[in-house]
Amino acid sequence: MSRLVDYFVIVGFDHEKEIPGGGLNSGVVLQRFPETNWDDVPFHDGIGWFCQPQGWALSTERTEPRFYVSVLTDVDANRHYCACLCFNETVAITPTKPADEDEESLDSSRPVANITHHSIMYAPKCLVIVSRQDYIDTFRNCLGIIYTVWVENLGVPLETLVGNLVGGVLVPEPGGPQVRFSIGAGDRQALQPPAAPPMPVTHTSVYMLLRLLGIHNAVTLWCAVMSEHKVLLVSLAAARLAGVCRALAALMFPFRYAHVYIPLLPAGLAEVLATPTPFLIGVHSNLKEDVSELLDVIVADLDVGSLHIPAGVNIPRPEGKLLSSLQNALALVLQPELRSADSAFAPPPPSASPPHMLDKEIRAVFMRTLAKLLQGYRHCLTLVRIHPAPVLTFHKLGFVGARGLAQCEFTARLLDSMFFSGLVAERGPPWRPVDLFDDLLQNLPEQLRLESLNPELELQHIQDLAMQLHLNENPNPQPFQQRILRPPEGASSRIHQPPLPAIDARKVRDVMDEVSARSANNPKLTALRPPQPRIVSLSAPPTGAVEHNQLPPTNSARRLEVLSACVAAIFECRYADGRKSVAGVVRALRAPAARAALVRDLAARLPTNKHLLHHHQFELVVRLMNCALQSTTAIDEHSIAAAMLPLATAYCRKLCTGVIQYAYMCIQEHPVWTSQQFWEAAFYQDVQKDIKALYLPSPTHHPRVPTPRDDEDYISLLKAQEPSALEIAAEQMRLWPSLSPEKQKELIASEESTLYSQAIHYANRMVYLLLPLEGAGRRADVRGDDVDRASNSITNSVAESDSVDAESGFEEADPGEAGNNVIKMVSRFVDKVCTEGGVTAEHVRCLHQMIPGVVHMHLETLDAVARESRRLPPVQKPRIVSPVLVGGEAVSGPALRAYLVCDGRPSSLLPAEGALFLTNYRLIFKGTPTDPFACEQTVVRSFPLCSLTREKAIRTHYIPHLEQSLQDGLQLRSATFQLIKVALDEEVSSELTESFRKQLARLRHPEHPLLHFALTPRPVPPPAHHQAKHNTLKGFAKKTLLKTARKAGLKPKPSKRQKYVLPSADARSLTSPPLMSSLSADTLSLEELDLGSSEPTEAPAARTLERVRERIYAKDWARLGLASPPFRLAHANAVYTLCRSYPAVIPVPESIGDESLRRVARCYRQGRLPLVTWRHPRTHALLARSSASHHKGVMGMLKATHQTQGTTQSGTETTSSLEQERYIATLVACTPASRGDLEDSSLSLDSLLLCCDEQQPTHTPLLTKAAGTLSVLRNSGGKGGGTSGGRAFGRWGSLKDRRQPSHLELYAPRQRLSTADLDSMSAEGGVTRRAALYVVGEKGAGAGCAAGAEAVPADYPETRHTRHAFKKLMRCAVPSAPALDPTTFLRQVEESGWLWQLRQLFQLSGAVVDLLDVQGSSVLLSLEDGWDVTAQISSLAQICLEPYYRTLEGFRIIVEKEWLALGHKFQQRCNIGATPQQGFTPTFLMFLDAVHQLQKQFPLAFEFNEYYLRFVAYHSVSCRFRTFLLDSEAQRAELGITAADDKRADTNRLGVETGAGVEEEAGGGRGPPLGHSLFDYIDKQHQKSPVFYNFLYTPDLDNPVLRPVSSICAFEVWGYYTSEELSHGAPYDLEVLSSCEQDVKQPQRRVVTAGYDSISRCMPDSFTGLLERIRQLELELGHLPQKWKVRWDQLELPNTVELQRAGSVCGSAARAAAACAHRRDTLEVLVRGRLAAAPPPDPAHRFLPAAAAAPARCDHCHHLLWGPLKTGVRCVDCGAACHERCAETFAPPCTKYKAPAPPDRDLRPALHDSVGTLQSSSQQYYEQFSSNVAENRTHEGHLYKRGALLKGWKQRWFVLDSIKHQLRYYDAMEDSHCKGFIDLAEVIAVTQATPAPGPPKKCDDRSFFDLRTSRRTYNFCASDANAAQEWIEKLQACLQ
Repeated sequence: MSRLVDYFVIVGFDHEKEIPGGGLNSGVVLQRFPETNWDDVPFHDGIGWFCQPQGWALSTERTEPRFYVSVLTDVDANRHYCACLCFNETVAITPTKPADEDEESLDSSRPVANITHHSIMYAPKCLVIVSRQDYIDTFRNCLGIIYTVWVENLGVPLETLVGNLVGGVLVPEPGGPQVRFSIGAGDRQALQPPAAPPMPVTHTSVYMLLRLLGIHNAVTLWCAVMSEHKVLLVSLAAARLAGVCRALAALMFPFRYAHVYIPLLPAGLAEVLATPTPFLIGVHSNLKEDVSELLDVIVADLDVGSLHIPAGVNIPRPEGKLLSSLQNALALVLQPELRSADSAFAPPPPSASPPHMLDKEIRAVFMRTLAKLLQGYRHCLTLVRIHPAPVLTFHKLGFVGARGLAQCEFTARLLDSMFFSGLVAERGPPWRPVDLFDDLLQNLPEQLRLESLNPELELQHIQDLAMQLHLNENPNPQPFQQRILRPPEGASSRIHQPPLPAIDARKVRDVMDEVSARSANNPKLTALRPPQPRIVSLSAPPTGAVEHNQLPPTNSARRLEVLSACVAAIFECRYADGRKSVAGVVRALRAPAARAALVRDLAARLPTNKHLLHHHQFELVVRLMNCALQSTTAIDEHSIAAAMLPLATAYCRKLCTGVIQYAYMCIQEHPVWTSQQFWEAAFYQDVQKDIKALYLPSPTHHPRVPTPRDDEDYISLLKAQEPSALEIAAEQMRLWPSLSPEKQKELIASEESTLYSQAIHYANRMVYLLLPLEGAGRRADVRGDDVDRASNSITNSVAESDSVDAESGFEEADPGEAGNNVIKMVSRFVDKVCTEGGVTAEHVRCLHQMIPGVVHMHLETLDAVARESRRLPPVQKPRIVSPVLVGGEAVSGPALRAYLVCDGRPSSLLPAEGALFLTNYRLIFKGTPTDPFACEQTVVRSFPLCSLTREKAIRTHYIPHLEQSLQDGLQLRSATFQLIKVALDEEVSSELTESFRKQLARLRHPEHPLLHFALTPRPVPPPAHHQAKHNTLKGFAKKTLLKTARKAGLKPKPSKRQKYVLPSADARSLTSPPLMSSLSADTLSLEELDLGSSEPTEAPAARTLERVRERIYAKDWARLGLASPPFRLAHANAVYTLCRSYPAVIPVPESIGDESLRRVARCYRQGRLPLVTWRHPRTHALLARSSASHHKGVMGMLKATHQTQGTTQSGTETTSSLEQERYIATLVACTPASRGDLEDSSLSLDSLLLCCDEQQPTHTPLLTKAAGTLSVLRNSGGKGGGTSGGRAFGRWGSLKDRRQPSHLELYAPRQRLSTADLDSMSAEGGVTRRAALYVVGEKGAGAGCAAGAEAVPADYPETRHTRHAFKKLMRCAVPSAPALDPTTFLRQVEESGWLWQLRQLFQLSGAVVDLLDVQGSSVLLSLEDGWDVTAQISSLAQICLEPYYRTLEGFRIIVEKEWLALGHKFQQRCNIGATPQQGFTPTFLMFLDAVHQLQKQFPLAFEFNEYYLRFVAYHSVSCRFRTFLLDSEAQRAELGITAADDKRADTNRLGVETGAGVEEEAGGGRGPPLGHSLFDYIDKQHQKSPVFYNFLYTPDLDNPVLRPVSSICAFEVWGYYTSEELSHGAPYDLEVLSSCEQDVKQPQRRVVTAGYDSISRCMPDSFTGLLERIRQLELELGHLPQKWKVRWDQLELPNTVELQRAGSVCGSAARAAAACAHRRDTLEVLVRGRLAAAPPPDPAHRFLPAAAAAPARCDHCHHLLWGPLKTGVRCVDCGAACHERCAETFAPPCTKYKAPAPPDRDLRPALHDSVGTLQSSSQQYYEQFSSNVAENRTHEGHLYKRGALLKGWKQRWFVLDSIKHQLRYYDAMEDSHCKGFIDLAEVIAVTQATPAPGPPKKCDDRSFFDLRTSRRTYNFCASDANAAQEWIEKLQACLQ
């Protein structure tokens, strides 16, 4: 029996210590009863803090009484409940100062009325009950009765009530009867203790927790509490805080919350929240803002239902199945209608359970979850001592291994928590009272078995358990009518309520004495018996572990047989047979069962405690032991290492007389031996065996045979007929009180001596395993001779080769230091286990004295073993050397020992022996050449993971210098033009290889963009050295002023010299969700938010849009004048609803509204409407870009402009089309050429060719063709038909119809149009027409056009063609095998089509340049989806037009504007998304290659060098930087990248120095949480060194426009594709380069090897060398070195006036010739565009040689045509005769040629009848135009081909072309028109196939073969088996 109430306290306002001004005051204890402390319960002096959690303060208004409960915890972790009833009392206050003098000191947050003389105020007062019992409702009733008696003045003395309450109410222990009592006010109360002692009482608090937070948040909060996180609850109601804290503590049952537990924290103790220990605290919502900055506290707002988890907090959750079952069970309990929600005939809804039953059902769900998690935990309890008190430990490692929870972080955190330690101490003893949880553990396995058969039983079991919990809280079902006094309504608001009178302490004491004497004579209270203890059953064993790579039973049994045969062969001295099966045994040892079988076999073959082996036996046994330990983790969850301990000290070999080497000396390189937890677990397990043997009458186990604890053996621990250790302990605990004292002392001494002997044994074992053999060898070699100490044959194991500690420096330590470390570790182990086991202090002291002697003796033994082991033959395999990593990079798995073999690139350093490393950023091979005469340098080849394009397994590699052939290998190809082709070492198992490939696939395609290396958090590297905070006083003052200004909220003016101005509104990012939802195109415009407003404050939206304007692309548009009339920066796409791939602001014409933009966007693919991206500074012509129109063709729109405007159109499409036409017309109107402002002939393309109108035939071909081109531009738009004065077309080259042309033919160079060709497009009297806007679009489709616009259909490199060309380019640049003919490289480059596609880009961009710069017309690029070739052409054109974009800053702007802001699908094109795509499409790489070609032609025009382009190209696919990770600005905004950039931009504008170190600049360190920007990194590196600078940069301001040559012969193969540096890998990670240069000692004379070293870095140019020399001289003089750019800018340029004058003539001529050729290409693009819409050409003559019989005149030149020297040609149709030289330029058409009518239609209509006919005809001629590329027929013949879907077999004529890499097929052998083709680049395999259904007649079963491609599988059938085999061989030869 115990008291219900320990203390009754009255706490009031402390008027003596009142703080003037309304601050937080304190309370004072007015009275307490009893006045003296109880002996068992001290009084808490700080109770006043908890009576008023929000602080003591006077108020002007009376409040209702409040009741809440606070919990205090004493030093013994006992909880004391403080139930407080707070009310107000009237007080009168006389002010000390007049009101006007004290007015300023009042806190503005507390409105208090002015006090003149005497004011009525209300002071708080509290009635407090302090108790150790948790009966909250009873406390509420008792305090309410006391308050009612006082308020209503019922005449009952308060002393009687208090005395009865404190001394008269006794509560029985849990399980006792119901107590009925009264405190003397006529009340009747009942109090029912719970039925079981440890079960918590919750009433409805758990249900309230789920109701307030929901299932997900409640489960997350529960996981946080269970994993010992800091949890803070926030609410306005104290009852909610107390209830939720009670619920969370109850849901932990059977665990007890052992950390800081404060359900209601006072405001004055808020600093408690900064404690480093976990806590569960509740605070009032008024303190929510004060705790918002806590970075490691999980905050749950109970009123809102939200859960805030800081970014750096990781809450572990149970493994997937357990968590899902928990959530599903909660959903069924809280939402019972889910079971029948999908029923067709839904039954009536089930009746909802009352809240108190729902509360118990929820508790039952959580209790079952913990029971599932702890299933079988009693089997893992290890008995250490039984007498005098039981001591048990928990074998965590065995439990985790048996349950398969080694990877579950939630389980690991729970087992290591204080909660679990308390659970083991409380529930571990096997002899104790049991409760409901013990019964649940016993019955749960059977319940789960039944639920697996019938899932409906789960809810029934939950309800049964909930009923038991309910009966525990309410064991007495008899109702009792209580009578509780309550004050009437309005009693608290009475005006003349007297204060609470003082209570007479003497009377209270008398009442307490009287009641205590009466209670002492109550026989019912003394007759209560505590629950009796009994043996706690073990329940079900732990199960659930799934073996790694679990094999079928037959395969697993076979592997165990191989293992057993290998061990037998070793011990039977059949070494050859043993070595043959070692590889298979090593693979089998990955399974825990195989490792356990190995230990059993080795233990069974151990005849005595010492077994001497031969050398070969010893090596093989040690290798198997190492392989078994290698797969064992550091925690040894399967107890393999523990079972290996006795074997390691038994097996040995004799090195010489008196020197014996034991197996433990050769298995030390495993992390499990350094784990203190492992040694403790193994020690306790052996102690338990000895304790059990001590009490067993006849032990049946053999002490020397080790028992590996695999699943079955560990579950049983001993045989079934033997009692378990816990059962023995329970029996001994039951008999302990009946034993005599002498027997008890004897048992205690026996157990203590057992522990002591095992401690000695394990101290020796630890010394054996921890003292390294290599360290002892160095101790013996005190002279330190530099000899080759390769590992002996005993270390020929997987563990030796893969050891991570090989290079760690442990071997370099002094042997004395190593011995001291071992002594310290063994001493710590002895202290811990002996203290827990109760070993006497004398024995512990003896152990400490023994350990150093054991270490010294063992060191002497190791010296001799190390000395003799050196004489053994060394192992040839070198150690694995770790590669140099960049910041944040970490190795993601074990390295694979491999050989880097030769590929198609010549290298004298290969093959190389080393290892293949997989990190979270790169794939790295590091090794040394196998040829000992090659060199002694390191060979490194690496590439980023995300650039991996193909990975495949290869076989059979012969390695020179090793004289062996390896079977397995890997070939890894990268988009950075790197190829890693390795042959795996024989010790690398296939499972390890497969695991490596799976890990590679997971890292290659992460599930979320935040998992990329660029966005993952970085570990903080250790600082290299400490730097001073401020170097100078100036720097200190500057930083102080900036910090003060930032704290004041000042921002800089937008001026050159940054000044601080008044603060604006709170700045938020555009991407924040509240602002995104508030921005609307109808309510907000950018012009209304003037950033230069004179108002002191501005709206948050204005600040946000100011940030948007500060973005780099918006600044560039503003620089170009696109932010001012007649243009504007529209914000219609502010929330990315207009177009997901466009930025937040877009430049559009000012007259186009936002709603019109939305209509226009519907007309274009992906909503990418035309945007003006550049404006010519001189001609003001516009460059716009968009996607192709998807509902109207360009030609159709052009024709529609000439039709009548009365055509009726309706619907959204019609409105959008009209808006589209209006938009195009607006662009036309914004072009000065449309208004006639540029009528000067110097700005026309025609001006160059005006002098060529009347050219004679003797002029140059260029001017002749240019004259023809001029006539084309003078026609009336391509509609003129043939007239009498017109000229006919010449020969078109090959007009063969190719419906399926190869991708090479698509961009093959078209034949130049002759003068006749160009003139045929003009008509006599034509007027020159120059369009104001040229719409470069696709053939047959485009954007809407208006008057003044002209469509130009263009040929451009499509993405699929780019992908194919890239594949072929990679094959020829990085071949996988040596080429037979070394001269085929350039031919393969040409055949890849890559340079042809570059030529197309140059032609199109050159046309854009001329149209904008020369003619002054605007250009709209409307191609494909607007994000591939459109970005290429637009970027190239701007780089050619404006010199600013050829600087470092400008190039960054062009990339961020054209590729990042305006959207490019980097994720899809670079194949870095979560889902792998078909292939890699290098659109951005092609653009960089084009810039490289520009740089080669104009080396003085670019500020950056070629290495800059290589650097950008490499990191565009490396995913090291976040720049190219996502597709659009919208995606970057969703991840917060845009917001981070905006904030950084604000910081840069303020001029604040972030103080980033070298590590952060390099991408390492704890950088931004969202990674680094590539261009920011480049800028920082550029400031340090001129690594990206072009020292030849000399901008030509007089000739700013670049006009490159687009001929193929002018292009070069970029060195980025072919260069390689094997010294350190790809040279684009500058940190790796600097580390390698620091590590390598530079000799005086160095050999530089191409392909291995970087010649540019080894032999830098003179500028770099001089700058470095200047820096070194400044350092030598003690000066602070200036930045290289400052020194470079100080240089004086030489006088180049004379050089310019001398070179001006030739330079002008060269520029004129280049401009002429460039404009010729532009005219050709326009002509070909018009050819697509022109009518079909006039029929051409068919000339044949014919000798003139008589003198005649040439019909073309009118010269003599006669004689053998004047022979000519004659048309076979019309008879026209001319010279052979005049035949090509013969203009008049053939008058008698008749074209054959089409077979499937009538005669072609007249040209002027149908516009569609004109278009289709011209399209046909346009598509027929192709190059005369000769076909190569490698093999040809008839084959039967099966149709794709339910089609029969058809015979075709197939041609295998190895040049074009195609398999073409025709209807017949004579046909010249290809029916179709199969691209061999897509072929995966060619295999012989089985006969298919419905085969052709007379065919052989072996004549079938399949051709499998990446898209489909083609079925073929040859005439016979020989023909099929020949076809297969030919196809396979082409694929190699």
